[in-house]
Amino acid sequence: MRQAAVANEITELVRTAGLRPTRQRLSLAGLLFSGGGRHITAEQLHAESLGEGFSVSLATVYNTLHQFTTAGLLRELEVDWGRSYCDTNVSRHHHLFFEDSGELRDVSDNSVVIGDLPALPEGASISRIDIIIRVKNGGSSG
Repeated sequence: MRQAAVANEITELVRTAGLRPTRQRLSLAGLLFSGGGRHITAEQLHAESLGEGFSVSLATVYNTLHQFTTAGLLRELEVDWGRSYCDTNVSRHHHLFFEDSGELRDVSDNSVVIGDLPALPEGASISRIDIIIRVKNGGSSG
């Protein structure tokens, strides 16, 4: 019974975002949104979907993640050139990025104090500030 309720919640989530609830979108959304907050790459999601017996191309995973991000269901975090994660938590927050493992952890927006910001060009406004604090295990810095 609970599984059907979750499937209905996922379908409604996709519809409310203005997307058609295709089989691929629903399967990928189920993996993304059924287990709480997640940080995941397209490659990781692709591997998970294959592990669950759902055959989908990597291109479809990328396209779906892009659609979910555009619809406001996900937030994209680029931690390095060519290395992006999707975050299911779209609220205001920042991140710790563990360079050794590639793990991302949420940091409360309230725990980071932002000081002086540069003057913005006329007519511009800040839409969001993303802070990624990069850490290494073992106490080394640099």
